[in-house]
Amino acid sequence: MTTDDKGTTTDEKGMATDDRKETGSGTKNPAARPSALRRLVPTRTALRPLRPTRTAVTGTALVLAGALLGAGTVAWRTDTLPLLKPAPCWNSLSDTTLDAMFRDLTLKVDEQALESDRPLGARAFAQCRITSHRRESGRVLTRTVVRVHTLDGMDGDESSRWPDEYLSSHMVALGGDLPGLASPTRGWLALPQSCEGAGSHAITVVDVAVGEQVPDQRSPYDLQDRDAVTRVLVDAANGAVRALGCSGVYRAPERLPAVPEWRPAVPDAFCGVRGLGLPGRYRQELELTRVGGAGGAARTCDAGSTGSAKARMSTVVAPELAEALSYQIRRGGVRVEGTKGHGALGPAQGMYVVPCQTGDVVMRVDVPSGEPLGGRGDFVRELFPAYVEAEAARLGCGPEKVRTPAARPGAY
Repeated sequence: MTTDDKGTTTDEKGMATDDRKETGSGTKNPAARPSALRRLVPTRTALRPLRPTRTAVTGTALVLAGALLGAGTVAWRTDTLPLLKPAPCWNSLSDTTLDAMFRDLTLKVDEQALESDRPLGARAFAQCRITSHRRESGRVLTRTVVRVHTLDGMDGDESSRWPDEYLSSHMVALGGDLPGLASPTRGWLALPQSCEGAGSHAITVVDVAVGEQVPDQRSPYDLQDRDAVTRVLVDAANGAVRALGCSGVYRAPERLPAVPEWRPAVPDAFCGVRGLGLPGRYRQELELTRVGGAGGAARTCDAGSTGSAKARMSTVVAPELAEALSYQIRRGGVRVEGTKGHGALGPAQGMYVVPCQTGDVVMRVDVPSGEPLGGRGDFVRELFPAYVEAEAARLGCGPEKVRTPAARPGAY
């Protein structure tokens, strides 16, 4: 626990224990840009500025602005959010947050209750889906989904799929000891262990997804979109903390790192890891790399040739998340042993867990498509041991020597 010169006490996960209002994540003038969704649906007409919200309105205005559509579902316009209705997503999303994200679009909110009286050890799950429409045409622009859920290593289906989307190299660390990452379309933030009650092999997270796909192309609105996602993420996490009966407030970051960009690969320090060499047969397909999440809960490097990832290397240093993900090692592959750690190796993925000063660290090497690289299917087997050893040295967890079994034709 630390106390700043303004009397605000902050714990090890960046949570302030006073009632100080959260600040934005770097977007000082939301009115100076189009909607965060504009890059998903191009338009020639700039959206109108948001008018003041949550002021006293008449009964007629309430009827026009919000209509109950069924259990947990409300439709409203962002410029006429009614005073007497709770804010979207567990009464969490502030006017400033909605302004930054949706501007003057019409919204429909479908929300599941987040209960605080769960049985001990029960998983938390709730979802809040915000569908945005153009006011004039009613055309659906996109859906933003906010979830509170538990990544349980003992139930590996979701914990094996979740990293593909939420540990992308497009993401950056939230900073300020906030346990999470954010990109222009995705974000996640872990709840405090004292609040989640999910068990030692699980972690409860709040995540945000804008749209069904994760676009990999740069956009002139990336910084503003990412700030908007971060606002939603922090607001929703604070709402979840309150709904679960816990105390504390996450403080939104004031500034985030630059958006990660694709850059030419450095063969003798592949993915920016000193001592990790890239064999020549892979260099044409993996001529570009992009590194994200540095200094945060997880560092990820994607590698490809045209801006799309053909290989991924990630290192998860957040102990609770690493522990939840490490259970995937039990789900298959050839057993791999090392000096202090252990892992599993398959044709398209290798995973390894090693103890470090702050807790367990998980390293992964993936070929997402499962297709052979360099004309052969040995990429994971060839790069996995060297990546683990180099990362262990970089983090001060080494020296670590990984022993892989001899390859047998047609088997792993």
